[in-house]
Amino acid sequence: MGDVRSFYGRWARLYDWLATLPGVRSWRRAAASDLDLAAGQTVVEMGCGTGANLPHLRSAVGSEGRVLGLDVTRAMLDRARGRGDADLLRGDATRPPLQSGVDGLLGTFVVGMFADPRSVVDEWCTLVGPGHRVALLHFTRSRRAWARPIDACYRAFVWASSTDKRQRDVADSHDRRVEEAYRRLAERTADYRERRLAGGYLRLASGRVE
Repeated sequence: MGDVRSFYGRWARLYDWLATLPGVRSWRRAAASDLDLAAGQTVVEMGCGTGANLPHLRSAVGSEGRVLGLDVTRAMLDRARGRGDADLLRGDATRPPLQSGVDGLLGTFVVGMFADPRSVVDEWCTLVGPGHRVALLHFTRSRRAWARPIDACYRAFVWASSTDKRQRDVADSHDRRVEEAYRRLAERTADYRERRLAGGYLRLASGRVE
């Protein structure tokens, strides 16, 4: 986890610029919308980064609702301050310092970092009240020939942010963890929905906790 904090702390400014590009905002709006939130509810984002999703979550729950953003990296949270009128917490998304009864939970670009993503998804589902939704948004690689340069950049980013660069298949292991998280969300929830965004490079999924 220390390597993750170091990487994202060092690149927080660049990450923030990329995370708030105009085209990226539509993905984030879609993720917030998939939670089916209502005014006055409480929503939490695990691994909120620089807070690019927080305004969209705030819009979904209105001024009377509560938005929580949790991240392990202080530099990321420093940049998130002031976005979405959110309560920011520094902590580990695998052991979130939260009580149950949340009305919606979002995890974006984060599940591939976890050694045991299935147990993390289980933990997240226990935080969300029955009838409410958990959503995941993550990059996925394309198998198309024209997409190889983009995939190469993606693999390089995954390797650079990895906590164990000694692995020979860092990107493949990352992809397997992402797949495990999505599969577990489908197993743990009802009304599971999944769709592709950004020409197929993004997977957006959500399910309703029973």
